[in-house]
Amino acid sequence: MPSYVAVMHNARVLLIIDLIGVFVFALAGATAAVRQRLDLFGVLVLSFATATTGGILRDLLIGAVPPAAFADYRYLVAAVLAGLVTYVWHRAIERLRNPVRVFDAAGLGLFAVAGTQKALAAGLHPVMAALLGMLTGIGGGVMRDLLLARVPVVFQSDIYALAALAGATVVVLGNWLHWPQVPTAIAGALLCFGLRILAMWFHWHLPSARYEKPSEKDS
Repeated sequence: MPSYVAVMHNARVLLIIDLIGVFVFALAGATAAVRQRLDLFGVLVLSFATATTGGILRDLLIGAVPPAAFADYRYLVAAVLAGLVTYVWHRAIERLRNPVRVFDAAGLGLFAVAGTQKALAAGLHPVMAALLGMLTGIGGGVMRDLLLARVPVVFQSDIYALAALAGATVVVLGNWLHWPQVPTAIAGALLCFGLRILAMWFHWHLPSARYEKPSEKDS
């Protein structure tokens, strides 16, 4: 049985990863909101929704209620801070190469890892834990795109959900092999981030559905 100190250490690591993921995902949501010329309230709403949707869904599915995003004020503070930073200094952020996708890739990796670890801690089967980690990672991006009235990235051709699943799989494998938690989490997050960035650079994608509209003769 793990000691009390080890349990508290693991919980602290999960919280730190979660909060970093919230901040990074909030940057992605706020940057997208600024590009759409939303007002300050809209920027903050989009930053919070992008940063917390995946974690809220994760917590509800494993029965951790109320979700951490509502039970711990630090989640709101991290999301609002990222939104304010982006609203004020968005020109500096835009100097980065495609900032929304870079922040989104970083948040995807962090949330996929944190979601998987929390699912494992809740006693889920490793396969289900990896899937829940993937869902945690993609939830925020899906909500951001829906609020901006566009097709979510995860449903298009870019490698997105698969990158999150790869990072989650590293965490599950590390847990099975009893690897140290922190290095395993870092490795999973980096793998997810790297796959997502490489997919954007080299245009890796899954096959898209090919739909041909029937002609009037065929109808």
